[in-house]
Amino acid sequence: MPDEQFPAQVKIVEVGPRDGLQNEPSFVPTATKVELIRRLVDAGVTYIEAAAFVSPKWVPQMADGSHVLREIERRDGVVFSALVPNLKGLEAALEARCDEVAVFAAASETFSQKNINCSIAESIDRFAPVVERALREGVRVRGYVSCVLGCPFEGEIDPLQVARVSARLYQMGCYEISLGDTIGTGTPLKTRRMIEACAKGVPTSALAGHFHDTWGMAVANIYAALQSGVATFDSSVSGIGGCPYSPGATGNVATEDVVYLCNELGIQTGIDLAALVDAGEFISSSLERSTSSRVARAMAARRARAASMQR
Repeated sequence: MPDEQFPAQVKIVEVGPRDGLQNEPSFVPTATKVELIRRLVDAGVTYIEAAAFVSPKWVPQMADGSHVLREIERRDGVVFSALVPNLKGLEAALEARCDEVAVFAAASETFSQKNINCSIAESIDRFAPVVERALREGVRVRGYVSCVLGCPFEGEIDPLQVARVSARLYQMGCYEISLGDTIGTGTPLKTRRMIEACAKGVPTSALAGHFHDTWGMAVANIYAALQSGVATFDSSVSGIGGCPYSPGATGNVATEDVVYLCNELGIQTGIDLAALVDAGEFISSSLERSTSSRVARAMAARRARAASMQR
């Protein structure tokens, strides 16, 4: 079998500080969020979703977004982004000096109605002035599409529907489209079919994978996406951020696991795995739980064995 062709370099978008923490039941102190981001940057992470400017009534964990963005150390080459649902959120993000913003839509009509109380078409229409204003201010916009490989209400999602939503966001001005397997039921074959459909309306270079590990398929799906030419992936340090539709299950794929996969495939990420694991240990300890990263657990076990042999 001939050697497979993979991208020489992968861009990893770290979503832990926002997507990973937003559903935490207890408020995570601003100082902890800032320290997590500092450790991620020290590990070589250059794209970080740091905040969400949404209603604090609905997402109280993100109420300190402006404070986080003001207190983090800005470094050359590091991009800090925030999720914005409307013009009010965009104004707050611009005031906090966000480098990028993100808007979100769904590939499932039912999910869109239940999540943001409007249809897919209405949601995209709502984002049009947000994207227009952001671009006018010189701020790039990223688009998220949820439920691309399954919906908790509708089940299977037609790849052509995902492709239509992705193309609309891209045509609107989103420079990159993140394809989210919200409930983590996707498999490699479905992943490749979905990407193939989306690539007809959006360049593969503008597609990103956002896989959840609820059913243990996230790394396999990333491998399939790499085979399809995708070179950008969202992930969360220590795997923080559970799937709200699968209580107790893992959600976001752990950044440590993605970096390990890339390292073993000879793909550059620019991220130091050991330092990343340390950042994961910091936030896991802060949240008083064990890491969800299999790689981090394996590395800790190896260290423990080595220490016991030296005694």
